[in-house]
Amino acid sequence: MNRLFAVVFVLSCAALLRRDPAAFLPALLRGAEDALKLGAAFAAVYAVWLGILKVAENARLTDALAGGLRPLTSRLFRVRDGETLGHIAVNLSANFFGMGGAATPAGVSAMRRLEGEKGGYARAMLFAVNSAGVQLVPVTLLALREKFGAASPYDILPPVFAASLVSLAAGMLLVRLIYGRKGG
Repeated sequence: MNRLFAVVFVLSCAALLRRDPAAFLPALLRGAEDALKLGAAFAAVYAVWLGILKVAENARLTDALAGGLRPLTSRLFRVRDGETLGHIAVNLSANFFGMGGAATPAGVSAMRRLEGEKGGYARAMLFAVNSAGVQLVPVTLLALREKFGAASPYDILPPVFAASLVSLAAGMLLVRLIYGRKGG
């Protein structure tokens, strides 16, 4: 992917230099400035959500959430280990509330705990559920739409939610078909 990006960048630079050499440097600087502004906006959004997640962890709300989700997660992932289910619950809930960056460490911890022969089904299901991207509030997408002046940045929520539910159902069905009823 990096090579493809480099080729596209070099070809774009060559085309611009050939068409309008005087516009090359201003365009390059404007692009760098826009990238920094966007990066700062994302950093601010993630800092807020990571702070909220840390407060929830310190208040033991994530433990309560994991306990509340335990019946669903143990059945869906076919896992009984409480600590693994806790990591899965934090990962799923952080993703659901649009905190993908905050969800990653819990997801990686869950995947590590699921390593081994018996964890194949659970790992595949966790991958499928995370790949579906079911989010109540897609923070990154909303931040982009706000930043670039969308007239109604929140109007995409229903179709995005519906599409992610369809992809979740398809992913879960595929895992069930590949691993069968017994999993493992």
